[in-house]
Amino acid sequence: MTSLNLTALTAILVLLAAASVALAPKVRTADGFFRGWTDTGEPPGVLTLTLSQVTTWIFARSLLNAGILGYFFGIAGVLAYTAYYGSFLTGWLITDRLRFRHGAPSVQAFLFQRFGRVGTWCFNLLISLRLLSEVFANLLVIGIVFSAAGEQLSTVAIIAVAGVTLAYSAFGGLRASLRTDALQMVLLAGALLLLLGLVLVHPQFSTTAVVVSSPEITSPGWILLAVALLQVLSYPLHDPVMMDRGFIADRRTTRRSFLHAFWLSSLCILAFGLLGVFAGLNAGGEGEFLKSLESLLGGSAMLVLAVALVLSAASTMDSVYSSTAKLAVVDMGLGRHSPGAGRLAMVLTALGGLVLVLVGTDDLFAAVAVSGTASLFLAPVIVFSILKGCEVARWSLLVAFALAMAGSGLYFLEDSGYIDWIGFLTGLEHSYSKLLVVTVAILAGGMAAFALGQRPAGKAASGGTA
Repeated sequence: MTSLNLTALTAILVLLAAASVALAPKVRTADGFFRGWTDTGEPPGVLTLTLSQVTTWIFARSLLNAGILGYFFGIAGVLAYTAYYGSFLTGWLITDRLRFRHGAPSVQAFLFQRFGRVGTWCFNLLISLRLLSEVFANLLVIGIVFSAAGEQLSTVAIIAVAGVTLAYSAFGGLRASLRTDALQMVLLAGALLLLLGLVLVHPQFSTTAVVVSSPEITSPGWILLAVALLQVLSYPLHDPVMMDRGFIADRRTTRRSFLHAFWLSSLCILAFGLLGVFAGLNAGGEGEFLKSLESLLGGSAMLVLAVALVLSAASTMDSVYSSTAKLAVVDMGLGRHSPGAGRLAMVLTALGGLVLVLVGTDDLFAAVAVSGTASLFLAPVIVFSILKGCEVARWSLLVAFALAMAGSGLYFLEDSGYIDWIGFLTGLEHSYSKLLVVTVAILAGGMAAFALGQRPAGKAASGGTA
């Protein structure tokens, strides 16, 4: 973003930071801090939950991913990334069954009941890594936005965004996140509509060209769509931000918020992905997405884009902080059930994310590329334990977990170029084709382990033993 007006961007972000801090309430009760309830014990309504769900799932990383996939792979890449937002539908189904069929107050409580401590240990390890990686990835996007200002100012911007979001999150926990998410979502939607409007009226825009931008069925974009459709069942369960919002309101409010979040977030991602398709069609698929878009739309549009990216980063990070606090204090019991203990967990998470960014890595996808693959061990849990209500042996979960961890590690090594085992065995070259092979193998192995590990009712592993 070489033509970005950094003075204007900084002024806008300072105003937004001040508004967020002003909106964030000072919460003193545990229910307000960890569950987002008001001082009178009222849970959030449909509108608040919907806007919060959408803005926390439209990460800064997600916007860039959608744009980059559209830039290189056309409409297929955009549809593939949008398919992951079907997680709102499967996420609603999961939380509804956990709460109203199994009576579980949380995912961890259900896993403890069915698989003992090993179930919660596997799950908590996965979501702890995801929460930390989200802080890292979104702060890294801040660095990309401010990269034109030089390394020192970029570092200052990263620390400032981390500090501001931490400050108002520590004030109000999940309740502050819900309130600021509403403001951030309205502004983010406005920015996306403005950018989409600039593209649609651009003389070089062609609807036909966009529609036929992925003509080959073997395009990596279509392959990634197949991967997304396979992962969309398990993906929401490993996202504590989404799951936390599925346990705080009544059944009707929760269902409506998830369904509205699905179509609204899908439209937002599609809109941003179209920016990538447009830029790719007019840049010949060469160069960088942001630079190509800048040459087409100009500096003013890139200012709007920068604001949208920072907004989405902030909205995700405050939710990550609140989910980390709940995970550490409520779900894992690592501290006293109080806002003070939750604030300490937030600080440690912020510091961990900053360390990952400041040690020197510049790979946006390094910490998050394998999360969907790692979450695949939860797919048989959803099918057999949550939906069908089967009793399954503990070893089945361990087999599925080991397969998912090994598969995600294998894909990371393949994608990073350290090894080429899958390519050697299958002849496949593109990383998404390899990811599809890994995904199918993990799902097949995990489902087989759960099918073999089914037990008669009443024979499940006791939750009180390790």
